[in-house]
Amino acid sequence: MRYFGNNIKLFVNNLVVSYTDQGSDNAPVIIFIHGFPLNKTMWNNQVEALKGRYRVIAYDIRGHGESDAGNDDLSIELFAADLIQFMDMLKIEKASLCGLSMGGYIALNAIEHHPERFEALVLSDTNCQADSEEGKEKRMKSIHSILKNGVSNYADESVKNLFTHESFSTHEEEITSVKKMICNTSEESICCTLLALSARKETCNRLSGIDVPVLILVGEEDKITPPEVSTLMREKIKDSTMYVIPHAAHLSNLEQPEEYNEQLMRFFAKVYKTPQILDSEGSNSVFVQMREKIMMLLSINTI
Repeated sequence: MRYFGNNIKLFVNNLVVSYTDQGSDNAPVIIFIHGFPLNKTMWNNQVEALKGRYRVIAYDIRGHGESDAGNDDLSIELFAADLIQFMDMLKIEKASLCGLSMGGYIALNAIEHHPERFEALVLSDTNCQADSEEGKEKRMKSIHSILKNGVSNYADESVKNLFTHESFSTHEEEITSVKKMICNTSEESICCTLLALSARKETCNRLSGIDVPVLILVGEEDKITPPEVSTLMREKIKDSTMYVIPHAAHLSNLEQPEEYNEQLMRFFAKVYKTPQILDSEGSNSVFVQMREKIMMLLSINTI
């Protein structure tokens, strides 16, 4: 039996997993994987935009949001295994993935080990490279800072690198929301996940083996995984496409949701050969262009 709605609870290997599940039973499935140290609510706008044509699922990875952390040592491999077990519990044989930052690491690991389970991939503001020694050292400093100064201070420092400078005056609500997500994540989960991120293996050498449609999205001003990192992935993944989102940093889906959603709509319309989704006002750019052409033709014919 399928449950619809937000904050649904599911037991997977004796752990509670919290997720959102919207859209039709028979529609193609798209699973969204959030970044660190956030939760599934970062995808609310995308879920609303796509649920009219797809079954859209966003879930909290273990230790984040409302999902249990468990007692296992955290790793990208464990997160990817959790994803497969989550899909099994929901009886989802195949799905498309959209992962941002850490979510992209999880998606790449999952598709490497279970390619038969996935139909398409969106890699957003993420990286195929492992942490450099400098990057690992920075994560260790973050751990020490959290243990000394607490999560709230870490949240204040984090958002400075997650958003563009302009967003601090134009996207105050989104920044407040992100701070709240971080502060609601336990100190233990944040520190253990930082260790997991620092220990992750590179996946660049295996990108050429990806055999599904791939869209790469990146914020123009992303300091954490800049556009040149996305370019490297695009060059290694056969027939992949890449789009740089203007006026956005690392959380491009939150800073520029309309542009982000437009790119998702275009991509999945091609993957599944479905009509593009109209936005909440009943139009998107493609629809508007088509309507303008029709009106122009009608005008010509009436002259």
